[in-house]
Amino acid sequence: MAKKSTRVDENVAQLKVLADLPVTKESITSRVLVNNPLLRVVTFAFDTGEQLTEHASPRAVVVQLLTGAIRFTIDGTEHAMVAGDTLYMAPGERHALIADEPSHMMLVMVDMDPAVSDTD
Repeated sequence: MAKKSTRVDENVAQLKVLADLPVTKESITSRVLVNNPLLRVVTFAFDTGEQLTEHASPRAVVVQLLTGAIRFTIDGTEHAMVAGDTLYMAPGERHALIADEPSHMMLVMVDMDPAVSDTD
């Protein structure tokens, strides 16, 4: 299991992540794998029917579905995701999800430098 905080200049190996985070009946569980001022990586396990209600993150977010199937809604548009699918959300986007089957998902949240834009 990862420490609560990971230094930016520190190497970390998280192994057997899915084996250590089984899907639990009627539950959502998560593990923080990396956590520092620039980056936060979290793995989630969802049982069928479990959901996260609509919310937003101040960070840019990359979502990758590792196992299972979920419906991930961003700003009112639903995306049916299966294992291997990936999506990107800009900071502040409203989103929610519901698991259609037992699933594992990884979130990578990145703090954006306000001075950086895709037009530079």
